[in-house]
Amino acid sequence: ATTHWQACARLAAAYPAVRVEPDAIFVRDGGVVTSAGVTAGIDLALHLVEEDLGPATAMEVARLLVVYRRRVGNQSQFSAPLRAQARAGARFGPLHVWMEARLGEDLGVERLAGQAHMSPRHFARVFPQETGMSPARYVEQLRLDRARELLESGESHMQTVAAAAGFGSEERLRRAFQRRMGVTPSQYLEHFSG
Repeated sequence: ATTHWQACARLAAAYPAVRVEPDAIFVRDGGVVTSAGVTAGIDLALHLVEEDLGPATAMEVARLLVVYRRRVGNQSQFSAPLRAQARAGARFGPLHVWMEARLGEDLGVERLAGQAHMSPRHFARVFPQETGMSPARYVEQLRLDRARELLESGESHMQTVAAAAGFGSEERLRRAFQRRMGVTPSQYLEHFSG
């Protein structure tokens, strides 16, 4: 079973025979289905509609509900972009938001430093201290997070994912996935669609 991440420990303590999945959006165990919260309940309902009536009907219901996309049950409750924004802290939070809106653009140290109103040298020294990673690694992580979101939401055309996430080419997307995640984007997509 699953529930909202804040209540998972209480659920596990109250029902020790139940294996609690604290990071799942929803869980199905035979005839019992549980979700992690209100919006996760919508994801679960759309999953059940798709099982009973097919993907076209589920997409129509999602459209009527004005839901951006349907998440799969094994997707994490914890948003990678929100984690990254929290890691950026108050000092670089606005820069993080600015970067997310421009993933397809040149996000080199010079440009980031200019946006942060710092010299490139000072920025290159301070940014890793604040965020725990170099500017280049941080940008790549934002792009990977965007690519993962697209794949998890069902986008299967790799050139579309590469362009929307700021990688530019399928090859750069594939190399980044293999280097940082140990799988190709296609393998990652198979995991979420399977």
